[in-house]
Amino acid sequence: MSLWRKIVKTGRVAEPAPEREPTEIPDKAAELGGSLQIRHVDAGSCNGCEVEIAAAFGPVHDAERYGARLVASPRHADALLVTGPVTRNMKTALRRTYEAVPEPRMVVALGDCARDCGIFKGAYGVVGAVSDVVPVDVEVPGCPPPPEAIVAALRGLTGR
Repeated sequence: MSLWRKIVKTGRVAEPAPEREPTEIPDKAAELGGSLQIRHVDAGSCNGCEVEIAAAFGPVHDAERYGARLVASPRHADALLVTGPVTRNMKTALRRTYEAVPEPRMVVALGDCARDCGIFKGAYGVVGAVSDVVPVDVEVPGCPPPPEAIVAALRGLTGR
């Protein structure tokens, strides 16, 4: 049997979706119809969260099956996924990226550093948490947050 036939015969192999607790979908997210285009912004993180984002969108957790997709441009995005505390060099860039996202836009602060500066609180190069620069709609705790928590937060926005 050729490889192509085996692939067609087997189909997609993935674990079933975990049960989702019924949560209220934010009004802005309800307008998106279950599809969420996300632009990731590293505002000064240690890259621990980025590793977990890669795992969340990888083949095991597959966040795309719930309607969330990473995009390369803020002009194509519905939401920003921001990691790390906002450094002095990233403050203007984060604000401009936020303004480039069309309405209705959402911001997800991912990880303890994005939520409250984490271990970088009080550092000379840190302006503050993400909420000090742009309005935040969803916060995901953890240092770094596990892929399951990231996917759960995104499912809360897509409603899937």
